[in-house]
Amino acid sequence: MSRGRGRLRVYLGAAPGVGKTYMMLCEGHRRLARGTDVVVGLVETHDRPRTAELLDGLEAIPRKSMVHRESVFTELDVDAVIARRPRVALIDELAHTNVPGSRNAKRWQDIEEILEAGIDVISTVNIQHLESLNDVVKEITGVAQRETVPDEVVRRADQVELVDMDPEALRRRMAHGNVYAPEKVDAALSNYFRAGNLTALRELALLWVADKVDEQLDRYRAEHGIAGTWEARERVVVALTGGPEGDALIRRAARVAGRGQGADLLAVHVTRSDGLAGADPASTARQRTLVENLGGTYHQVVGDDVPTALLDFARGVNATQLVLGASRRGRFAQILSRGVGVTTTARSGSIDVHMITHDEVKRTRARAPSRAALTRTRRVAGWLLAVLGLPLLTLALRPFHGAVNLPSDILLFLLMVVVVALVGGMWPAVTAAVLGFLLLNYFFTAPVDRLTVAAPENLFALSVYVLVAVMVSAVVDVAARRTRDAARARAEAEVLSTLAGHVLRGEHALASLLARLRETFVLASVTMLERVGEQGPDDQSDPEAWRIVATAGDAPCTCPGVADTDVVVDERLVLAIRGRLLEASDRRLLEAFAAEAGVALRQDRLAREAERVRPLAEADRMRTALLAAVSHDLRTPLASAKAAVESLRNTGVDWSAEDRRELLATADESLVKLDRLVTNLLDMSRLQAGVLGLALEPTAFEDVVPRAVDDLGPLSRWIEVDLSDDLPEVVADQVLLERILVNLMSNAVRHSPEGRNVLVTAGEYGDHVELRVVDRGAGIPRDAYDRVFMPFQRLGDRDNHTGVGLGLALSRGLAEAMAGTLMPEETPGGGLTMVLTLPVSSPSRPRPPEERR
Repeated sequence: MSRGRGRLRVYLGAAPGVGKTYMMLCEGHRRLARGTDVVVGLVETHDRPRTAELLDGLEAIPRKSMVHRESVFTELDVDAVIARRPRVALIDELAHTNVPGSRNAKRWQDIEEILEAGIDVISTVNIQHLESLNDVVKEITGVAQRETVPDEVVRRADQVELVDMDPEALRRRMAHGNVYAPEKVDAALSNYFRAGNLTALRELALLWVADKVDEQLDRYRAEHGIAGTWEARERVVVALTGGPEGDALIRRAARVAGRGQGADLLAVHVTRSDGLAGADPASTARQRTLVENLGGTYHQVVGDDVPTALLDFARGVNATQLVLGASRRGRFAQILSRGVGVTTTARSGSIDVHMITHDEVKRTRARAPSRAALTRTRRVAGWLLAVLGLPLLTLALRPFHGAVNLPSDILLFLLMVVVVALVGGMWPAVTAAVLGFLLLNYFFTAPVDRLTVAAPENLFALSVYVLVAVMVSAVVDVAARRTRDAARARAEAEVLSTLAGHVLRGEHALASLLARLRETFVLASVTMLERVGEQGPDDQSDPEAWRIVATAGDAPCTCPGVADTDVVVDERLVLAIRGRLLEASDRRLLEAFAAEAGVALRQDRLAREAERVRPLAEADRMRTALLAAVSHDLRTPLASAKAAVESLRNTGVDWSAEDRRELLATADESLVKLDRLVTNLLDMSRLQAGVLGLALEPTAFEDVVPRAVDDLGPLSRWIEVDLSDDLPEVVADQVLLERILVNLMSNAVRHSPEGRNVLVTAGEYGDHVELRVVDRGAGIPRDAYDRVFMPFQRLGDRDNHTGVGLGLALSRGLAEAMAGTLMPEETPGGGLTMVLTLPVSSPSRPRPPEERR
């Protein structure tokens, strides 16, 4: 009988060593004790005794052996697990990358096949391996994770259990040797496993799992049709209109959210579906920034019924509290309609609603000045048509009074009113309707030539005429206004869209904004002013109280008082405009420009501040890495030399001549290594300080390369040199060039497989010479080419005894100091080639070989 898809359970760890594999094996034993068929597909114990002990009693599926670059690796045998068909398979390290040549590139893909076969899987992964957090973890720890798993794979898991541990407890475990071998503990504690790093990783893990729990809760509520609010976590929603009271509401809502640990703050603004009327862009931009600064999120929803849209959003995010501002409408308006606040409160159900008073309550909402929907010319034409057209129509119909009945006269007058409405708008049409009523009554309704109506049906017909005329006039006027608003909204949208594209393409956002504003409104100058010091509000005409932050155009304003128009961005920034007075209708778009200019200024200053502190951060990282290096890598050769010397000084032991030579050789080798490490550190510090002395002179590679090979000592037997006899001389410091070559060749030998020589070759290319150091090792990924030159990096090294990781960083720095370059290339067939490029000393041909000797 075939099984359905298996279930996936993932143990998520905040950092290596918290006990994910241990917990997975414990769960395997628990299920085995309950009679479940459990096998070990693949478990990595990392030589941890307590973890290895738990493998006893569990059936293990043999691993599959694979050969890659003459080395043997073992991987998960997917086919063997599926053929065995257990109920549960324990498979470690979900984010593991399989050996090239495997059926799947990633282990999580292997697990997907096993799940499809109906087998439950229990696996493990660390938070730093999640794809969405890869850059965040790199920023925190300084270590980029090459093995990642898509978040969706873990989110689809049926169970995700966090394996958590206090940072200090984890560091104690490491210090006791329960995680890494003793010789690796010092370096680990000083780098990746610092208390701050572990605390940040722990918080990331907790937040990620909390989001996963929220998703599960939302899915459960949706599957079971639960519309009510479950107060699993406090979520405070603040409703914004874009008005001036928004800042006070946001701060009050933030205080409400702050009373609950871990509460969420969400701000929502409801806009009309037609998009023709909305809040002030400057206010909404400012309020959005305020919400984000307070740790909340800003949302915008569309809906013509504000209470319904607001409550739908609140229930959709499982909000527990809703913050609204008290109504700014007048008393009469509140009598006619309950308003958004009262309606929302009545429909809120289990959501608590806070009605917050504010200073704007004392001021009723100001009505925007009404502007005519039509041009002045059309309005004048409408009035003339109403005043002259209806009398002329009366004169035209008077001779036909007996032949044309009253309904026909009313229809003709109604047609004239519609024409007046189309030409001049509402009020000329209403005037025409009233005038038409009087003319019809006097000239065409019995008794004629009197303002009385004898028949009731005629009075009814005339009344309907007036009502229809007024209604048509109102519809035409509304349509004209909507057309005007739509055209203006489209024009504003085009300007803002062009503005956004211009800013994105430009290198300096603030300058681009001001220049674009000046071009859009044809202004003489646009200036961003910042208040200096703590001057009061009466300093608008004092140039000493303001400084120019940025400007576009000629004759910038020195203070807001001399500007034709000024827009307040915030309490310290003002946008001053000179050239012409802008219409009130342009104020909304102008404030949008001003808000974006304020944001651009803040971003520019943040970027400059980040650039300023980057050297400090780099220096701190270098100091931290140096301390780690000194604590281990420098201590190791020093300890070896000290032990050898103390042994020789021990008079209680009768050392043989061979033993004494071996001890002296050990001391000499350790001191040479120590001297090399200290020299590299000093040279690196001089390079960064820019005080490294150079003695540049014409230098021949065939003179320097043999000395560098001799400096390698026993490693020199793995070096194969193939230099052309006609290589030109290069401009270099011979001592530093020798240092570069020693570092490159020793690094290449260390990474080459045993028995494979390192090739050193060179060739002339135009006005420079390229020397290549070629190895046949495992190589490095292309995305790590730049990282390999960072100080204290040892990509691919598996031990901590081969230097502090300064060799390539120092070599590149020395090469660049001599106007050269050092770049990595992939060796055809596998491996890495380091290419050292130096300029030719002169365009003339090189010296003959006999002269060089």
